[in-house]
Amino acid sequence: MENNRYAKSKELLDRASKVLASGVSSEFRKYNHPHALFYDYAHGSMIRDVDGNEYIDFTLSQGPLILGHSNKRVLDAVESYSREGQLYAGQHLKEIELAEKLQEIIPTAELMRFCLDGSEAVQTAFRVARSKTKRNLFLRFEGHYHGWLDNVAYGISVPQGGFGSRDKPNISPWSQGMAVSSSSEFILIPWNDVELLEKTIGKYKDELAAVITEPIMCNNGCIPPRAGYLEKMRELTSKYGIALIFDEVITGFRMSLSGAQGYFNIQPDLSIYAKAMGSGYPISAIVGKKEWMEEISSGRVIHAGTMNASNPTVAASLATIEELQADTDVYSRLFRLGNDLKSGLEELAAKHGQNLLVQGPGPMFNTSFTNLKAQYEYRDLLQNDKAKLNQFISQLHEEGIRVIGRGLWYISSTTTDEDVNKALVAAGKVLKHL
Repeated sequence: MENNRYAKSKELLDRASKVLASGVSSEFRKYNHPHALFYDYAHGSMIRDVDGNEYIDFTLSQGPLILGHSNKRVLDAVESYSREGQLYAGQHLKEIELAEKLQEIIPTAELMRFCLDGSEAVQTAFRVARSKTKRNLFLRFEGHYHGWLDNVAYGISVPQGGFGSRDKPNISPWSQGMAVSSSSEFILIPWNDVELLEKTIGKYKDELAAVITEPIMCNNGCIPPRAGYLEKMRELTSKYGIALIFDEVITGFRMSLSGAQGYFNIQPDLSIYAKAMGSGYPISAIVGKKEWMEEISSGRVIHAGTMNASNPTVAASLATIEELQADTDVYSRLFRLGNDLKSGLEELAAKHGQNLLVQGPGPMFNTSFTNLKAQYEYRDLLQNDKAKLNQFISQLHEEGIRVIGRGLWYISSTTTDEDVNKALVAAGKVLKHL
């Protein structure tokens, strides 16, 4: 029987499917519950669909909304600056102010360029690394997500024949239509294995232009680095003149104002910031040490983009950072609320005999159903009970709690203790009968 709670969304989805492929503009929107939904209002930690159903939103648009929905300071800044122009095909004052602000708060932001999204900025970083080192390969890790373009879209799904050996994994394309040649651009290994990291970098040191990593494996399992792992990565890349690239698309502005590099006190050569920087407006930045970014400054590396650093996106980013700086206890609150929610979920799982694993630093964390007590790499996720997770997320949704389908939760500056308590009441109800 059709769920009448979502009748208007279903009607709009049927209409959209006649003009949009699958009725959506991004693949993962298809997998909402019970189908792709349409929304008409969101404010703070709440979002409402077109059928009038309201949810406490822990998806936060897949992460960008660190200030919650419809932040007044951001919207006012966008409206005001857009009145002066939208896109100049030239420079403007707030672009400098944003760059100066990033330089002030990010230790390695000696020079930078603005792009539209994380995928584009990652490819810029590869181009910079290849130009400077005169090498071609880059090292990346199973389960780490660096965008949807071909050369980073292998190794983010389980290979059909299994993972294969640790030092020479099997890889599968994430999508049909990917260039076969793109699979020769990188070396892929499991993450968090320091001995394998040292062995692999030693073997390919004369061919590697870069090592790219999520400092915390947020996209799959929200897995933290083992003690000393990122430090060893920094040591080895420095030793062999290889660029260390931190993909801070998720960790940026969530772990601290300076991102994971500030939180862990490790300085990469190049970093990618996006998502939370723009509070939902399309902007990213490649920031880095001058010796690397000079590849762009000199013109040896071409970086371009008609829409880069438009007035609305820059205004949104500057307002977002200013708001985070003005809220002096925002990070202690993000961590406290996230950890309260984590510990509450763990207590409920124990009470109801559910094998729920809750893992992550707090401002973002992951829930999965597994008998493992901790997960350290992508291969550990094979033991997850995906069907059970789907039931958990879907039933939470019916209780008015919106969570990303793969089990990832985000906390915003507008999340409240009441939101956390309501989420725990809903989770208790679901876990009791799961």
